[in-house]
Amino acid sequence: MSSNEKAGNSFMLKICKFIVDKRNLFFLIYAIACIFSVIARGWVGVENKLPKYLPKTSETYRGLELMEEQFTTYGSAKVMVANISYDQALMIQKDLEKRAGVFSAELDDSDEHYANGSALFNITFDYDETNDKCLELLDKVKEYFNDYDYYLTTSLGDTQSELIDQEMNVISVIVVIVVVLVLIFTSQAYAEVPILLLTFGSAALVQMGTNFLLGTISFVSNSVTIVLQLALSVDYAVIFLNRYKEEHMTLEPREACIVALSKSIPEITGSSLTTIGGLVAMLFMQFGIGADMGIVLIKAIILSLLSVFLLMPGIIMVFAGLLEKTKHKNFIPQIPFVGRFAYKTRYIIAPLFAVAIIIANRISSKTPYVYGYSQITPPLTNAVQRAENIQKENFASDNMMALVFPSGDYDREKRLIDEILLEDDVTSVTGLANTEAMNGYTLTDKLTPRQFSELLNIDYEVAELVYAAYAVNDEDYAKAVNGLSNYKVPLIDMFMFVYKEIKEGYVTLDDDLMQKLEDANRMMNFAKNQLESDEYSRILIYVDLPQESDETFDFIEKLHKITEKYYTPSKIFVVGESVSQYDLKKCFSRDNTVTGVISILAVLVVLLFTFKSAGMPVLLIAVIQGCIWINFSIPAIRHDNLFFLGYLIVSSIQMGANIDYAIVIAGRYTELRETMGKRDAIIDTMNLSFPTIITSGTMLAVAGTLIGNMTSDCAIYGIGKCLGRGTIISILVTMFVLPQILLVGDRVIELTAFVMNMPLRVKQRTGTMRIDGFIRGRVEGNVTGVIHAVVKGDVSAYIENGDITPMEDEPIDAENAEFYYTEGEDI
Repeated sequence: MSSNEKAGNSFMLKICKFIVDKRNLFFLIYAIACIFSVIARGWVGVENKLPKYLPKTSETYRGLELMEEQFTTYGSAKVMVANISYDQALMIQKDLEKRAGVFSAELDDSDEHYANGSALFNITFDYDETNDKCLELLDKVKEYFNDYDYYLTTSLGDTQSELIDQEMNVISVIVVIVVVLVLIFTSQAYAEVPILLLTFGSAALVQMGTNFLLGTISFVSNSVTIVLQLALSVDYAVIFLNRYKEEHMTLEPREACIVALSKSIPEITGSSLTTIGGLVAMLFMQFGIGADMGIVLIKAIILSLLSVFLLMPGIIMVFAGLLEKTKHKNFIPQIPFVGRFAYKTRYIIAPLFAVAIIIANRISSKTPYVYGYSQITPPLTNAVQRAENIQKENFASDNMMALVFPSGDYDREKRLIDEILLEDDVTSVTGLANTEAMNGYTLTDKLTPRQFSELLNIDYEVAELVYAAYAVNDEDYAKAVNGLSNYKVPLIDMFMFVYKEIKEGYVTLDDDLMQKLEDANRMMNFAKNQLESDEYSRILIYVDLPQESDETFDFIEKLHKITEKYYTPSKIFVVGESVSQYDLKKCFSRDNTVTGVISILAVLVVLLFTFKSAGMPVLLIAVIQGCIWINFSIPAIRHDNLFFLGYLIVSSIQMGANIDYAIVIAGRYTELRETMGKRDAIIDTMNLSFPTIITSGTMLAVAGTLIGNMTSDCAIYGIGKCLGRGTIISILVTMFVLPQILLVGDRVIELTAFVMNMPLRVKQRTGTMRIDGFIRGRVEGNVTGVIHAVVKGDVSAYIENGDITPMEDEPIDAENAEFYYTEGEDI
């Protein structure tokens, strides 16, 4: 390898030589990493709740954190049993409530619990919903209902996540099959397929295993990252493999692999920067799933790069022989008609597209975004969703919100509840101040000793003694001493005090009264743990408004104004699905602007350094941004509700990844324009760019489309549907619109070109000379390529990684002259 030995002094070639020659070391490293990743996959936490990713300053986030700290939320489940009589339902209720660990199985003869020959049981367990015992009890409940036609819904466990994982596993298998078919179609040897799959499979496995470093990731990232990693990064392996095949035309496998890797590293790294640039925008979203997914995908891209640079060279060396033996004809056709069409229609298509994207911009601004799942119907319905739908069909379900405010004043809480109940949209309110305890008294009603003695049927003197004991620790002790008969204590406080005194042996009661007190204490403790802490109280408000609507959001604002009459605004929190969606809506307006601006700026910087022109980046970004607007005009035209996350994530991915197609075409065209006219340059450009675009584009389009059509999760459905559709639009526009734009903007690109401040070695020679290196210039005709030759004539050219050596005039030894050209370059 005489020519390579001269170039081998470069630092890059030394690194590449080390990677290729020490391939067994990298095989070992990756084998260990893959084994570790299989184990580490089980360490990755997955968060399934969208509100957890709201900004920490949002009302929902702060309210949820406060409720988790201050209150107990007991595990619960709703079970609908079809085709049973009401008497049968009552028997089931009694059976359930006898079971250890079940606090209650709420059932009555109202339409809320019995309708259409079906009964709906609201089962509540004795344990906090985070307690594993709830899951054990849930399994026992399912076992109990096995002989019935039942439909169960609950927030316990990760059933929904498990179902989504199953769906994504199916999607991943189908995507791999499609990828294999695409690779067979676009490859030149069947052995290319296992090389690419081994490279990507290792990167994907390491990606999944290293997620444990992030602690917990969102269910969205956990579900779609691997499929997107394949679609976004398979290009890198294809670029390197194509480089190897080019070099192998003149070099042995080892030397070809070294040279190909040295050329591929800067090329692939540059290509990945636009994708990473688009993903970086997601890191600046207020809604945490954007940052979560951005980090996971950027990590996936980097790991894919490392797999291509460190592992793939060794795999190519192992399969080098098979690459020769399994060659097949090229299945990708030439498409000169696309270039000819572009040249003929350049003054028609380009202005039409400019008008189209202006219209698309206006239409896409009217896309009906939604912030919850209630107004979206995914293509599949899983078992959990089917149960929810059947329950909703038979039993009306009001929208519930939790209102949290400072505790300590039951009278004020009662006035607040009464005012909220006056609102037309409110169907009921549950709080300590209006929960009935016994004989018409609520839990917070204040009773005198006389009333308390009559309620429990105990001697008045005993009641007085109990009240006197209670008053000792009361701030109003003086009032109690001056008139014990008029001293009033909230029923719940007195009950819990008496129960404590009995347990400590200070008071004794007969068995019947003791049982009554035990039952009352259990109920009151249950209510108090859910609705009151030392610092805050909570009331549950049920409204007949949809989860997501302008009327619902207006009610949330009104609820704040009502509560602020009684409590300090900074200590009031409203929490619920509707509030979460309201917070998401407020996040979206900010995130929409930020992600759009940052993704464009990040990609613009990369393109400025790539093309050394101000005009080219602007044209390419305008084309892809136009594709994004067209993509999101479609749901606006169809009045198809779109989950907001789909826009934020897909617009970033589309700008970062789909622009690679435009870069491929623009880069080829710029290169060919140095030696060709516009017409020939655009025809050759489309022929040479088509294989890359069809390979990468098909994979991403198929991956997105499958995700969008084979999932039951609304967020994942929106991302997949928009990504698949957006990629198809980007492919069509870059193939049939971008060429015309390049032709029309050719002069603009030329005028806005700039040269970086670096020395150019333009050399002029006449006579006989030896040329070694990459040459761009004139040698009695324009030349762009790598030359190792003796030239006799006139030379005026820029020489990169080489030099011109004058020689004595002598006949040229054609046998010793070597010419290496990259496919598609002209000489």
